[in-house]
Amino acid sequence: MGQSMLRYDKMVENALRGVLREALTVAAKAGLPGAHHFYITFRTTDPGVVIPEQARTRYPDEMTIVLQHQFWGLDVTDDYFEVTLSFNRVNERLHIPFSAVTAFADPSAKFGLQFQIEGAEEAPSPAAALPAGLAAEDKEEAAPAPAGEVIALDAFRKK
Repeated sequence: MGQSMLRYDKMVENALRGVLREALTVAAKAGLPGAHHFYITFRTTDPGVVIPEQARTRYPDEMTIVLQHQFWGLDVTDDYFEVTLSFNRVNERLHIPFSAVTAFADPSAKFGLQFQIEGAEEAPSPAAALPAGLAAEDKEEAAPAPAGEVIALDAFRKK
Protein backbone atom coordinates (compact mmCIF):
# COMPACT_ATOMS: atom_id res chain seq x y z
CA MET A 1 0.00 0.00 0.00
CA GLY A 2 1.40 3.45 -0.95
CA GLN A 3 2.11 6.34 1.36
CA SER A 4 -0.97 8.20 2.58
CA MET A 5 -1.91 11.25 0.54
CA LEU A 6 -3.49 12.84 3.59
CA ARG A 7 -0.70 14.74 5.32
CA TYR A 8 -2.15 15.02 8.80
CA ASP A 9 1.17 16.30 10.13
CA LYS A 10 0.92 19.29 7.75
CA MET A 11 -2.74 19.82 8.68
CA VAL A 12 -1.88 19.94 12.39
CA GLU A 13 1.08 22.21 11.71
CA ASN A 14 -1.16 24.65 9.81
CA ALA A 15 -3.73 24.57 12.61
CA LEU A 16 -1.07 25.32 15.23
CA ARG A 17 0.30 28.19 13.16
CA GLY A 18 -3.29 29.45 13.08
CA VAL A 19 -3.19 29.77 16.88
CA LEU A 20 -0.11 31.99 16.59
CA ARG A 21 -1.74 34.00 13.79
CA GLU A 22 -4.92 34.51 15.81
CA ALA A 23 -3.04 35.50 18.99
CA LEU A 24 -1.09 38.11 17.01
CA THR A 25 -4.27 39.34 15.32
CA VAL A 26 -5.92 39.89 18.71
CA ALA A 27 -2.82 41.72 19.95
CA ALA A 28 -2.73 43.88 16.80
CA LYS A 29 -6.36 44.92 17.24
CA ALA A 30 -6.65 45.30 21.02
CA GLY A 31 -3.13 45.17 22.44
CA LEU A 32 -1.95 42.60 24.95
CA PRO A 33 -4.27 42.33 27.95
CA GLY A 34 -2.95 42.07 31.50
CA ALA A 35 0.37 40.26 31.85
CA HIS A 36 0.23 38.56 28.44
CA HIS A 37 3.42 38.75 26.40
CA PHE A 38 4.75 36.72 23.51
CA TYR A 39 8.09 35.08 22.83
CA ILE A 40 8.44 34.31 19.13
CA THR A 41 11.44 32.36 17.85
CA PHE A 42 12.15 32.27 14.13
CA ARG A 43 14.84 31.24 11.65
CA THR A 44 16.65 34.36 10.47
CA THR A 45 17.82 32.73 7.21
CA ASP A 46 14.39 31.77 5.89
CA PRO A 47 13.21 33.42 2.66
CA GLY A 48 11.19 36.55 3.31
CA VAL A 49 12.61 37.28 6.78
CA VAL A 50 13.52 40.96 7.02
CA ILE A 51 15.41 42.02 10.16
CA PRO A 52 18.07 44.66 10.90
CA GLU A 53 21.53 43.71 9.64
CA GLN A 54 23.06 43.93 13.14
CA ALA A 55 20.44 41.45 14.39
CA ARG A 56 21.17 39.08 11.50
CA THR A 57 24.90 39.27 12.33
CA ARG A 58 24.29 38.61 16.01
CA TYR A 59 21.71 35.86 15.38
CA PRO A 60 22.76 34.18 12.12
CA ASP A 61 20.43 31.15 12.48
CA GLU A 62 17.63 31.79 14.95
CA MET A 63 16.33 34.75 16.93
CA THR A 64 13.70 35.26 19.63
CA ILE A 65 11.74 38.48 19.91
CA VAL A 66 9.50 39.52 22.79
CA LEU A 67 6.27 41.40 22.24
CA GLN A 68 5.35 42.98 25.54
CA HIS A 69 5.55 46.70 26.30
CA GLN A 70 7.51 48.29 23.48
CA PHE A 71 6.38 47.17 20.07
CA TRP A 72 4.57 49.17 17.43
CA GLY A 73 2.64 48.70 14.22
CA LEU A 74 1.88 44.99 14.55
CA ASP A 75 0.34 43.93 11.25
CA VAL A 76 -0.79 40.35 10.60
CA THR A 77 -1.64 38.66 7.30
CA ASP A 78 -2.33 35.03 6.41
CA ASP A 79 1.34 34.44 5.53
CA TYR A 80 3.42 36.78 7.72
CA PHE A 81 3.47 39.41 10.41
CA GLU A 82 5.31 42.70 10.66
CA VAL A 83 6.20 44.61 13.78
CA THR A 84 8.43 47.51 14.74
CA LEU A 85 10.86 46.90 17.60
CA SER A 86 13.65 49.00 19.09
CA PHE A 87 17.23 47.79 18.54
CA ASN A 88 19.80 49.93 20.37
CA ARG A 89 17.21 52.73 20.59
CA VAL A 90 16.57 52.64 16.84
CA ASN A 91 13.14 51.52 15.70
CA GLU A 92 13.35 48.80 13.05
CA ARG A 93 10.60 47.09 11.06
CA LEU A 94 10.66 43.27 11.01
CA HIS A 95 8.89 41.10 8.46
CA ILE A 96 8.53 37.47 9.57
CA PRO A 97 6.75 34.79 7.53
CA PHE A 98 4.83 32.33 9.70
CA SER A 99 6.73 29.53 7.98
CA ALA A 100 9.96 30.83 9.60
CA VAL A 101 8.57 30.65 13.15
CA THR A 102 9.90 27.71 15.19
CA ALA A 103 8.35 28.48 18.59
CA PHE A 104 5.71 30.65 20.22
CA ALA A 105 5.07 31.12 23.94
CA ASP A 106 2.91 33.23 26.21
CA PRO A 107 4.52 32.68 29.64
CA SER A 108 1.72 34.46 31.49
CA ALA A 109 -0.72 31.81 30.23
CA LYS A 110 1.82 28.97 30.55
CA PHE A 111 1.23 28.25 26.88
CA GLY A 112 3.73 27.34 24.20
CA LEU A 113 3.97 25.84 20.74
CA GLN A 114 6.90 24.39 18.81
CA PHE A 115 6.74 24.05 15.05
CA GLN A 116 8.42 21.48 12.87
CA ILE A 117 11.15 22.60 10.52
CA GLU A 118 10.16 22.43 6.87
CA GLY A 119 12.34 20.18 4.76
CA ALA A 120 14.19 18.57 7.66
CA GLU A 121 14.59 14.80 7.34
CA GLU A 122 13.95 14.11 11.00
CA ALA A 123 11.79 17.12 11.77
CA PRO A 124 10.43 17.23 15.31
CA SER A 125 6.71 16.73 15.66
CA PRO A 126 4.54 19.78 16.16
CA ALA A 127 3.84 20.30 19.82
CA ALA A 128 0.80 21.51 21.67
CA ALA A 129 0.79 22.96 25.13
CA LEU A 130 -1.40 21.72 27.94
CA PRO A 131 -2.20 23.87 30.95
CA ALA A 132 -0.39 22.89 34.13
CA GLY A 133 -2.11 20.04 35.90
CA LEU A 134 -3.34 18.19 32.80
CA ALA A 135 -1.87 14.74 32.43
CA ALA A 136 -0.71 13.26 29.15
CA GLU A 137 -0.01 9.68 28.19
CA ASP A 138 3.68 8.83 28.13
CA LYS A 139 4.44 12.00 30.07
CA GLU A 140 8.11 11.05 30.30
CA GLU A 141 8.41 11.93 26.59
CA ALA A 142 7.39 15.51 27.28
CA ALA A 143 10.15 18.05 27.80
CA PRO A 144 9.54 21.04 30.05
CA ALA A 145 9.73 24.47 28.45
CA PRO A 146 10.30 27.86 30.08
CA ALA A 147 6.79 29.00 29.19
CA GLY A 148 5.08 25.96 30.71
CA GLU A 149 4.89 22.37 29.68
CA VAL A 150 5.08 21.62 25.96
CA ILE A 151 3.79 18.19 25.04
CA ALA A 152 4.81 16.50 21.80
CA LEU A 153 1.88 15.16 19.80
CA ASP A 154 3.75 11.85 19.49
CA ALA A 155 2.90 11.29 23.16
CA PHE A 156 -0.73 10.76 22.14
CA ARG A 157 -0.16 8.40 19.23
CA LYS A 158 -0.75 4.69 19.74
CA LYS A 159 2.41 2.65 19.51
